[in-house]
Amino acid sequence: MEENNHKLWHFHGGLKLNPHKKISTGTPLRRVPPPDTLTLPTHQHIGDPAEVLVKVGDRVNKGQLLARANGYISARVHASSSGTVVEVGQRPVPHPSGMNAECIVIDTDGRDDWGDSRLPAIDDYTALSPASLRSRVRECGIVGLGGAAFPTSVKLNPLPHHTIDTLIINGVECEPYITCDDTLIRERAGDLIESARILRHAMGNPECILAIESDMPAARDALWEALGGEQADGIRVAVVPTIYPSGSEKQLIRVLTGREVPAHGLPHDVGLVCQNVGTAYAVYRAVRHGEPLLERIVTVTGRGVEAPCNLEVLLGTPVAEVIATAGGYTPSAQRLIMGGPMMGIALQDDIVPVVKATNCLLVASASEIDQPQPMMPCIRCGECARVCPAALLPQELYRHAKNREFDRVQEFNLFDCIECGCCAYVCPSRLPLVHYYRFAKSEIGERERERKASDLARRRFEFRQERLEREKLERAERQARKRAKVASKASAPDKKAAIDAAVERSRARREQRSADESARPDVVEQQSGEVENTDQIHAREQ
Repeated sequence: MEENNHKLWHFHGGLKLNPHKKISTGTPLRRVPPPDTLTLPTHQHIGDPAEVLVKVGDRVNKGQLLARANGYISARVHASSSGTVVEVGQRPVPHPSGMNAECIVIDTDGRDDWGDSRLPAIDDYTALSPASLRSRVRECGIVGLGGAAFPTSVKLNPLPHHTIDTLIINGVECEPYITCDDTLIRERAGDLIESARILRHAMGNPECILAIESDMPAARDALWEALGGEQADGIRVAVVPTIYPSGSEKQLIRVLTGREVPAHGLPHDVGLVCQNVGTAYAVYRAVRHGEPLLERIVTVTGRGVEAPCNLEVLLGTPVAEVIATAGGYTPSAQRLIMGGPMMGIALQDDIVPVVKATNCLLVASASEIDQPQPMMPCIRCGECARVCPAALLPQELYRHAKNREFDRVQEFNLFDCIECGCCAYVCPSRLPLVHYYRFAKSEIGERERERKASDLARRRFEFRQERLEREKLERAERQARKRAKVASKASAPDKKAAIDAAVERSRARREQRSADESARPDVVEQQSGEVENTDQIHAREQ
């Protein structure tokens, strides 16, 4: 396949779907006013939740740090507008289960006051090292805005043994209905080209491919005009065929470069980094304007909303207010979906907030969604394998997942499944195949967590047993030394007895001497040598 004098490759499978793009691109980009209340989950990204730094009653400025990244795979959360923190606790968040999660709730004051929270703007990013640029990206809490919400600073920091020769900026919106990336490119093509230059510098100046789909002619023209042609300064605009899911990372890499990301591998393994266009624009705002990630473009579409459009929305804004800005619900509204119809998640309520991963709010009518139908047994027709973009065997994955054979399901590379829904879309038996894959992934993940917890408990038990045994040996050695010392003392001569014996011998000698003197004749020896008796002495003295 050749496109614009550059070779393109095919990926396995895929589908041609009705795009439904024009529904939301007929009006200019608008902004949703700051709401009265912002609800900001501390976990809007892949990795550990951020750690809360504020408390109820704190006054916060726009852009102020509310929660810091808790670990390497984590991202900061900032205040989207100024106001007062009124709650830190559990609130409903966008999740198919309707689960609650830790959120910071701010009553806004309507002033949108930055205070001193804005970071210094960087006019000459080339004067900074790649590490300094990554630090700015991390400081601003930027994550992937294509839906995965992976921390961008981590993606920009490959391992030392990875040599990155190509940066892909992904503007391929392959899901039907979603047009937020198309709108961003058309409205801010110049800023996007600048963001490509910044990201190239942060990655050591690899080749950059800015990819869009063939049904985005206005976006292509805007990029060509901003770039001064199809390619310049190491940046090339590539137009890929509109085939779902060509916007998925591994499939887009295959289409643009022919490289295959290995099973269980990452784009870094084949010398590539892929960033969404919304992410790239957020990096541009962080570097050139010192702004954390506080807002994003959201497509509001479907026949269940009065005026489909694209809106700039502050993170934390209730979904209900976004829908209201788009004219509100129509009588035909049946289902609210965050994301597209193939990979999006159904929301149980519109009180949940817009988060960093909210690229689209699809309000579908009855005619736009599949109606529940009874499942039939798998007839092993092979249609699912024919359309699988990851070249998997979905019917085998389904069979083993259904039978809870989780070791077997991993042998069929379950974790290479991108959950695009192509297999379920073509299944004549109406089997909810992706649900089974998600169930198997969840069970395997839970078992892995339990295994790690069990291993940790076992290591702790073994360590405790080793410590107790060591202490027992040390105690026995101490007791043995003590007994030996006592025995040594017992066998040594008794000091008191020795002293008594010496005293006794001294006394005996004195008595013996006294006795000897008593028994000796009563004479004294004169100095002249003559001997006198006592009578003579007495006479002389008289």
